[in-house]
Amino acid sequence: METSVEKIKRVSLQGYLDVDLDPTLDLFEEIENLKKEKNAIILAHYYQDADIQDVADYIGDSLGLAQQAEKTQAEIILFAGVHFMAETAKILNPGKKVLLPDLRAGCSLSDSCPPEKFSAFKDQHPDHVVISYINCSAEIKAMSDIICTSSNAAHVVNSVPRDKKIIFAPDKNLGLYVMEQTGRDMVLWDGSCMVHEIFSLQKIQKLKERHPAAEFIAHPECETAVLEIADFIGSTTGLLKHTQNSPATEFIVATEAGILHQMAKASPKKTFIPAPPNNSCACNDCPHMKLNTLEKVYICLKYEMPELLMEEATRKKALIPIQRMLEISKAHGL
Repeated sequence: METSVEKIKRVSLQGYLDVDLDPTLDLFEEIENLKKEKNAIILAHYYQDADIQDVADYIGDSLGLAQQAEKTQAEIILFAGVHFMAETAKILNPGKKVLLPDLRAGCSLSDSCPPEKFSAFKDQHPDHVVISYINCSAEIKAMSDIICTSSNAAHVVNSVPRDKKIIFAPDKNLGLYVMEQTGRDMVLWDGSCMVHEIFSLQKIQKLKERHPAAEFIAHPECETAVLEIADFIGSTTGLLKHTQNSPATEFIVATEAGILHQMAKASPKKTFIPAPPNNSCACNDCPHMKLNTLEKVYICLKYEMPELLMEEATRKKALIPIQRMLEISKAHGL
């Protein structure tokens, strides 16, 4: 007969633990108790559900999360985000246990760059420095020279001597934006994020007409046509800080709608409107990010599963370009 532990291990292979919960449990209190008991930290991306953000020890974008993962003293890192983010934490912390509430929480941008195809693409440009956006798999990171995020991409590109040719992967939209910011000509991998590519230019323009006093702010993963009408372009953290510092009281926000929770907490008297996608939805949620739930965070922390594991050879290769990114960020005060 299958034991409870065997059942948990079996179910975890499906991506998450399917465990019946007592409906009277105060999950916020239980998670706090588990963190103390297990010396665990919860790192959460801005795109997570509000409840998860509220139990996290640190909330941030990819750069901030990587920096926190590098310096944490916790024995367990529960990463409330998507797979490549948890991989980054494991790359930086081989001796720590890294958990992901739902292993199926992937990334359309990361998936758009299969390692075997990228390896062949890289072979076609043997004299190029490879800069990869952090939104990629550990295998892609291991093939890269430097990693970047949307917060530091221009600094990373500018760190490469101008006589060196560059491959930028996997996000073509961010690559085009960085090319404009730096004046560098780069070979771009043809990848994109489903969340940021689906914003409707026509709907945004109509929304701007209905809210003439609103600032339109956008993430650089958006398509060029959307960025061209933006009042401000920035990383997720950059967008958040801008809404705090701007005298405007109304904002149309073109990125994953999870960030609006932190924007509203930081500026409760301001209004935040999610930019509409090119479908029937009112906002643009990432289906991968939203696979994580507060219940899954609790179960994951309680049973310390599912755990993210990685081949050591891949981890060591991927560590080098991440460390280079962190050094460049530190040099520029990011």
